[in-house]
Amino acid sequence: MKLSLSELQKDYRHEPMKFDEVLELKSTLMERYPEEVLDVTPVHIKGMVSVETGGDVMLYAHIKATLTVPSTRSLTPVELPTDFDITEFYVASQAALERYEESDVVLVVEDDVIDVDKAIADNLLVQIPMRVLTKAEREADQLPEGKGWTVTLEGQAEESDSKSVDPRLAKLKDFFDDDSSKKGKQ
Repeated sequence: MKLSLSELQKDYRHEPMKFDEVLELKSTLMERYPEEVLDVTPVHIKGMVSVETGGDVMLYAHIKATLTVPSTRSLTPVELPTDFDITEFYVASQAALERYEESDVVLVVEDDVIDVDKAIADNLLVQIPMRVLTKAEREADQLPEGKGWTVTLEGQAEESDSKSVDPRLAKLKDFFDDDSSKKGKQ
């Protein structure tokens, strides 16, 4: 879905344009992000586009879709239902950016075209969490391990790892302690 900024400013100054559509973004997302997105259901969007004072355009949309993404632990496909809202502002020039807070999403329109499909696809990608696990991986008490290796979560290093020292480096363990004690005696 593509919208013209100038047509919106002309035709929808007094009343917002409402929409309720289903977008096919599977090929776009899988082409742009082949490592992150394995599949996407049709994306249902419902919302409105309104022209604000000064000619800026506000896009509000409620988005529902199911993404299939790889597990961050095993790369097994995981279905990730999404259901969220977005609000974005579209302006005609860089100077208009000063009217908004830093927390607002404001985009400068190029060539008079607002690409709603791209905005929705970008926001779907942002919804993918940093850690995605299958149901079995979430329920498992133990992390995967093998001969000579184990998976640990960041910030939860095992005590034995932090206390054990490679025998070849054992002499270096107290290097700074000896050096600072000599300086204190002089």
